[in-house]
Amino acid sequence: MAIEKPQWKELFTEVVTSGLCTGCAACIVSCPHDVLDYNTADGAYKPFHLDIDGGFDDCTHGVKGCTMCTRACPRFRNWESEIDTHKFARERSDDEVFGIGDVFLARATDADEQRAGQDGGFVSALLIHALENDIIDAALVGGLEGDGSTWVAQPQVARNRADVLATAGSRYTYSANLLAYPEAIESGAERIALVGMGCMASAPGAMQARKAGKIARRLSLTIGLLCSKTFDDAIFEELFEAKYGVTRAEISKMNIKGVFQIWTHDGRFIEVPLKEAHPFTREGCTHCPDFSAEHADISTGGIGAFGDWTLVIVRTDFGRDLMAKLIASGEIETRPGDDDPGAVALLHKLATLSRKRWPETAPDGPRRIPVSIR
Repeated sequence: MAIEKPQWKELFTEVVTSGLCTGCAACIVSCPHDVLDYNTADGAYKPFHLDIDGGFDDCTHGVKGCTMCTRACPRFRNWESEIDTHKFARERSDDEVFGIGDVFLARATDADEQRAGQDGGFVSALLIHALENDIIDAALVGGLEGDGSTWVAQPQVARNRADVLATAGSRYTYSANLLAYPEAIESGAERIALVGMGCMASAPGAMQARKAGKIARRLSLTIGLLCSKTFDDAIFEELFEAKYGVTRAEISKMNIKGVFQIWTHDGRFIEVPLKEAHPFTREGCTHCPDFSAEHADISTGGIGAFGDWTLVIVRTDFGRDLMAKLIASGEIETRPGDDDPGAVALLHKLATLSRKRWPETAPDGPRRIPVSIR
């Protein structure tokens, strides 16, 4: 009996064209034959097979036995339980709707990191510590092209404190940060952090669980960002400018706190109801079950009552060790998660809602939701 070796053909039908693809780009950066590319035109945010070595829906390398793209995909088949078992040595229980981990509140103690970052600058403090203490060589992050005035998000590599601060803050359009991986390894990086939403945060775990080679080893630290959805780039012209008269170049900062908050360089503050932003939701977000970046080493997000504190879920031994070092060095301060019960309740609520997105026709792992909290 032949052993199945799922390749691009299966990935294309089961994930890319089925609605499960989040556009994380894990398949592209893991492909050893450079036959996959990324489509951002018209808000697609999806991989495609180049018209070489097979057609759009098949791959001659896959026919010969290459399975790297399906090994890397964090939405292919039994991804959740495979990654849970690899990272935590067990599958989550049904009531662990936001995954396995302990909840804290944290923020940077450095004023520049607080100012440049989002909700207390915790992620900036963490990355700077890891870069300056020989824990990682580089980090794959999301930044803005050029001088930032276009608000076009793009994958970038952070190698030092200045890079981290320059790319700090939130953008709510999509940046497939894994696409910066080739640039990181070209500069010699061997220990690489990945910062990204749940769709990206599960990619290193998928690669490691399925033994995807060097890339699985190099992606040594994963920082997850809590995320309900991201928006297509068209939201700037078709909503912010058309209805509220705010151009891209005028925006200085954005946040989401129950509403879409926009600050401008001339001191204006605009609130946009989230229901007005919903039509611009990326297709890849509509079936994503992972609000809480469940497979990161440390997951982070700005939800709750304290706008200058980050809600942090510490998930792995590596994450716990990093947190202990940051606390010992005085680079962050922490509070128990129970200090903000509203944030913890919101975490449960949003994680539960996201898990309900997983289609009935897909593998059923992420749909496990206790009857008591449906």
